[in-house]
Amino acid sequence: MLFCTFAYAQTAEEIALKTENTLRSYRTFQADFKQFYYSTTIATPLEEEGKVYFQKPDLMKWEYRNPEKKIFLLKENKIMFYDQEENELIEDMGEDEQYETEILDLLSGKKGLLEQYNVEKSPFPTDEEKAYQLKLYPKNDEDSSFLLLEINEKSWLIQKAVFIDWAGNKTEFHFNKIKININFTKDTFELDLPEDVVIIKNRT
Repeated sequence: MLFCTFAYAQTAEEIALKTENTLRSYRTFQADFKQFYYSTTIATPLEEEGKVYFQKPDLMKWEYRNPEKKIFLLKENKIMFYDQEENELIEDMGEDEQYETEILDLLSGKKGLLEQYNVEKSPFPTDEEKAYQLKLYPKNDEDSSFLLLEINEKSWLIQKAVFIDWAGNKTEFHFNKIKININFTKDTFELDLPEDVVIIKNRT
């Protein structure tokens, strides 16, 4: 593992502001992702992967392809979850999938990074040689949770987001093959469901 090198001429606040400006500049975002969940009670991290689609202001689809096929769809301020193996659609999941919704807030640029967080440079292990890394503490939050961001040095796009909660549990999102400002088809943010799907409403 490599530790990335910072261009120390730029402050953490300047890096956050340039990242924020980039987030606000595009209308669509698509990427392959890997998601890792590290728990203080589980020795082996849970790993999943798939593709994510985002369109401003508030459309996002997480299409998990491995090890299980499932879809999280954020649409019209609701979270819907489709489990292909169980053939179940859960509508209006509330805030259960908090990290997917926090990623929506990040990628949309609706809330300024400097408005929400106190920021500082914070190198952490990475496979990328050229990247900026920031540690963000939520303002007006008394617990010890924080967020680590890895930002591409050339594109100013977020290529890694790491959420660490007050108990030390860690959820990582790694993004690659990122594409911005592409035109999605009309059905990108629709669910193609079988006729016999079981629908479960309002499970929180």
